[in-house]
Amino acid sequence: MNDASGKQDADDVVEAIMREGGQAIAVQVDIANIAVLHECMEEPMSVKTMKQWRLTAPGRQNLELVNVPIPTAKAGEVLVKVNAVSLNYRDKMAIEDGAGLPSALPIIPASDLAGEVIAVGEGVQKFHVGQRVISNFEAEWLDGRPMGTARNPPYRTLGGALPGVLTEYVAFPQDWFVSAPDSLDDTLASTLPVAGLTAWSALIDNGRLHAGQTVLVQGTGGVSLFALQIAVAHGATVIVTSSSDEKLERAKQLGARHAINRMNEDWVEAVYRITHDRGVDHVLEMAGGANLGRSVQAVAVQGRISVIGVFEGFAFSGPTGPLLRKQVSLQGIGVGHRRGLEALVRAIDSMGIKPVVDSRYGFGDLHAALDRLGCGPFGKVVIEFGSSSA
Repeated sequence: MNDASGKQDADDVVEAIMREGGQAIAVQVDIANIAVLHECMEEPMSVKTMKQWRLTAPGRQNLELVNVPIPTAKAGEVLVKVNAVSLNYRDKMAIEDGAGLPSALPIIPASDLAGEVIAVGEGVQKFHVGQRVISNFEAEWLDGRPMGTARNPPYRTLGGALPGVLTEYVAFPQDWFVSAPDSLDDTLASTLPVAGLTAWSALIDNGRLHAGQTVLVQGTGGVSLFALQIAVAHGATVIVTSSSDEKLERAKQLGARHAINRMNEDWVEAVYRITHDRGVDHVLEMAGGANLGRSVQAVAVQGRISVIGVFEGFAFSGPTGPLLRKQVSLQGIGVGHRRGLEALVRAIDSMGIKPVVDSRYGFGDLHAALDRLGCGPFGKVVIEFGSSSA
């Protein structure tokens, strides 16, 4: 159409006649919009991405914050939007020294998340969209005896042989999660998978703690404070040791009956004094190394020592004589299974236990959070997604 024939502007329309039910319907189509729509259809759909921390080799300098595609939930999997990640001293050791890491890198660090299910794959029946969940550290250990052999002990964990959780979304098998406690927000709930479950396994699943017993808790880190609260909730008497009077006072506010500053006195002699030489029924051994020998001295006849921490090294030592004469039960605690985590969640809701969070950091502040983790925090250090500062 030329000017002489009355050319119309770009926003002129054509009239199409469509027949429906014997009636003619006039439809106006904007030619300019048709062109725009055609161009949009020619372009591929953009891929949605997320932020993710990756470790390419042992060492803090090898942490990278990258953008990657958001995963999709395959059959049997759930897609979870991560809202909080609780850090453990194990994470610091893995990142800085490669402790417990598989030979194949890169990996996504950390293991303890709380978040919300936003999609489910085919066949998923355990969870639904909108449900709050937490991760299970030894994800494939559901109950009973863990997998592994004498030559190759079990250690298939999130943030190690299995994918980690310092990422905005994860798509994992439904069996790798349990429902989050109704009584805790995501920040508090994220502290349960390692610290909470380790204390629960030591005292309840394996230790069969009951009212009237005495528990010795070493230090005021995440596992120790969970053990303190769980023991008090079960009617036990708790003795806590620390090198800080301020932390000891805070521990007493959580329910500890006795507090020992190990810098001011011999803590084993203090235990003898407090228990009238009987000793304690349960010791949570958090230091390892030569400190285990001191725990053997402090434990009661037929008492129990749960070996958890390795702050003084992976090699341990102690006197054989008291160990034999007292008939001490000595057990290593490798966190716990999914059934135990589910039982802990129920206990948290019914007993009203509130985990202790020392400090909170934004997703981009991982290095600062790791620094704090190495400074002896009182309780847990948590990464909150959507937050930008400590």
